[in-house]
Amino acid sequence: MKSSKSIVGPLVLGLAFIAVSTAAVAPALKFTFKDVNAPGAVETDTYANNNAGMITGDYLDSSGNIHGMILKGKKLTTIDDPKGNTTQGYGINNKGAVAGWYVSSTTGNPQAFVYAKGKFTDIKIKNMIYDEASGINDNGDIVGFYLDSAGAQHGFVKVGTKVTKLDPPGTTATTGWGINNAGLVTLFIIDSTGSYASFTTKNKGKTYKKFADPMAGSVGTAVHTPNNKGDIVGTYFDTNSIAQGTLLHGGKYYEFHDPKAPQGGPGTRGDGLNDTLMITGRYGAGPSGGNGGYGFRAQAK
Repeated sequence: MKSSKSIVGPLVLGLAFIAVSTAAVAPALKFTFKDVNAPGAVETDTYANNNAGMITGDYLDSSGNIHGMILKGKKLTTIDDPKGNTTQGYGINNKGAVAGWYVSSTTGNPQAFVYAKGKFTDIKIKNMIYDEASGINDNGDIVGFYLDSAGAQHGFVKVGTKVTKLDPPGTTATTGWGINNAGLVTLFIIDSTGSYASFTTKNKGKTYKKFADPMAGSVGTAVHTPNNKGDIVGTYFDTNSIAQGTLLHGGKYYEFHDPKAPQGGPGTRGDGLNDTLMITGRYGAGPSGGNGGYGFRAQAK
């Protein structure tokens, strides 16, 4: 998925207090929202965006089929892996390469891929049942998750040909989501209570740092994409378990909500983030319900 501060002595002290107080108040970020719709689509899901404004995700056509996409302005490029169906793009780098997954015609399971320069390349992990890719940086490093032969779900990062398993403490299911050019990886888990807990790691899983919006309720926070400046977007679930977008910027969490999201509904999810603080995500449930929604982009300033 997928969501938060002597006679001149008193005069000098007062002025100093005012100066300190003014400097301590950080200007609030403002978020400007715009719907994103693939031409002719019934529903558009937006998961990631790059610095050129290219957006990847998927769209639902009028026949009920799901297609992967790259969308730049009104120009739609459909990306359907020929080895399966239900192709979905989840990450896009500044070179236009997409990481995602499709449902294999052979196995019926999800299969991770990278799409670059018109070519699909499968990502295979030893002893996996299936895998999904969610993020890719400009070096071509990839993150995602896989199900092993015992049925356990693990996050992974793939650098070159080497795949490293990522499992933070206390996990029952790990999903790797994003990676920036400095190698910062974001991932979230389902803990023993069934709630989300989120982490970042820069050293391939040797240590983990918690990512948690302070506004989150018992369901927790699902981290998503880091940009190359260290900002991170994600989704937190409020005290009513409604999804809300969150942006970690300058060490502070900023909450955002698409004004079109219905009250009491699934809410707003923050998925993608580029270096100019343009966010992509989804709000509401969308016509198909489930994890779908209405795609949006939001500029934070």
